[in-house]
Amino acid sequence: MTKLNQIIAVEKGVKSKALQDITAAHHKVQKPALLAGISRTYQPKDEEGEQLPPESTRVQVKAEDVLRDMATSLTRLFDVVATKDWANCAARADVTVDGRTILTDVPVSHLLFLEKQLAELHAFVKKLPVLDAAESWSLDPSTDWWKTEPVRTIRTKKVPRNHVKAEATDKHPAQVEVYYEDVPIGYWTTVRFSGALPARRVNELLERVEKLQQAVKFAREEANGTEVVDQRVGDAVFGYLLA
Repeated sequence: MTKLNQIIAVEKGVKSKALQDITAAHHKVQKPALLAGISRTYQPKDEEGEQLPPESTRVQVKAEDVLRDMATSLTRLFDVVATKDWANCAARADVTVDGRTILTDVPVSHLLFLEKQLAELHAFVKKLPVLDAAESWSLDPSTDWWKTEPVRTIRTKKVPRNHVKAEATDKHPAQVEVYYEDVPIGYWTTVRFSGALPARRVNELLERVEKLQQAVKFAREEANGTEVVDQRVGDAVFGYLLA
């Protein structure tokens, strides 16, 4: 059987790794360029028109993937700290949200830990990138990215034109003014891609975090404040939060 001092010995290392992973997740979702993608194809107006190659940029980061990666890292942290806290304290309470028991017989020391972690999760979720409300987005099953409807725009070229201000005479040459006219020569068809989240999804996540925060606080108020039994709370917590 694992002893409490062994759990305490590995706790610091697990916390350090989780902090590094969370910091990396913060950096990823705060870089709009990594979340953005685009696909552009060009069609000349006529057969003699200039041929241009298509342009595309892949979405490098999906916020949903970052959430799952962070959940995996924090699951290990939650489990290690839970094992220590269960052995440390006999005062326990259930965490219940909307009549559903998320965690059972939780020690008060771990309830305090969950309060701190959920506060950080709440701050993280509030900063998640949201799809631009000015665009109409749909999920592309072939890439699993969000995409906009194709938008067609005209490509123009400036062509010189002559404007005769005065006709030529026996004594003077014609007075000609050169001006440039924008002439359509082709079309761009643009589709924008994104790995951000719909506002509805972010709001749902925030509501879940806030409900769980409230439930943990209620449980802590109810709870009074060896060999250890390994605890597994991470899967339950993130199974609820990221459902």
